[in-house]
Amino acid sequence: MHTYELFIGLLAAMVRVSVPLILAALAGLFSERSGVVDVGLEGKMLAAAFAAGSVASITDDAWLGLLAGIGVSMVFGVLHGIACITYRGNQVVAGVAINFIASGLTTVLGRAWFQLGGQTPQLEPEARFQPFELPGADTIREVPILGPIYSDLIGNHDVLVYIAFAIVPITWWVLFRTRFGLRLRATGENPAAVDTAGISVPGRRFQAVIIAGALCGIAGSYMATAQTSFFLPNMTAGKGFIALAALVFGKWRPIPTMLACLLFGLLDALADRLQGVPLPVVGEVPVQFIQALPYILTVILLAGLIGKSIPPKADGLPYIKER
Repeated sequence: MHTYELFIGLLAAMVRVSVPLILAALAGLFSERSGVVDVGLEGKMLAAAFAAGSVASITDDAWLGLLAGIGVSMVFGVLHGIACITYRGNQVVAGVAINFIASGLTTVLGRAWFQLGGQTPQLEPEARFQPFELPGADTIREVPILGPIYSDLIGNHDVLVYIAFAIVPITWWVLFRTRFGLRLRATGENPAAVDTAGISVPGRRFQAVIIAGALCGIAGSYMATAQTSFFLPNMTAGKGFIALAALVFGKWRPIPTMLACLLFGLLDALADRLQGVPLPVVGEVPVQFIQALPYILTVILLAGLIGKSIPPKADGLPYIKER
């Protein structure tokens, strides 16, 4: 039973670690389905994490921190849209620029405002999203097998975890069961046909990058106000790029993309638990190798083990209206 509880704890950690990956990957899904490559997921999450951590530490209100994180990330989304939609700049270069701007700006402002080496102050409990128990969790916890699943795996998470997983089916419904989603997907596949139908291609793409900014805002805010209790310079640590890898792995569909994020999250959670633990035959594995496991998996998957993955036809291509 002890082993089973450890396994449930590992899965619960997987769920928590996967949340920013899921939200960032869904952000990339909206953006790329409209034809805009979003390499700037990392920067948007980082800016949102800094805004959320800063506002929450000042106001002692986690929800105000969340709103600040969403707002700042959406501003970065608009800037990305102006660069690559309005002025038809290279979308990859624009995304990389956002990453550099967010990384430098958050560090400089953090040092200037808080004098803690770029870190924000430790958040008080009321300034964080705290885990809460589901109804009857204490009673059911002692039930063999099902008790730990209900109490620790399904329950004992903060509200942003449930919001993240709820957004997955909502995204599927919006993209594949609504007129808005149909037009958005058409914009990423054949923007000329969308334009001929009288629908604004730039307008649809701006809507997509703004939605992507909002989702990255929730992801970054989660990292600073729920997963941890402060902002740390470059705390995203490549999660935006892993989210892009999960998006390719999921073939630009919400449910498979979520499953890919859970896979990366499982490996990340496993890496945390394997540090300093001797393994059979090989002995104790270096910490650096354990920490690199999620990134190694990313390289292996993108090397061709995921099969044929075809992006939207107009993905990364600026649209020039024919006259």
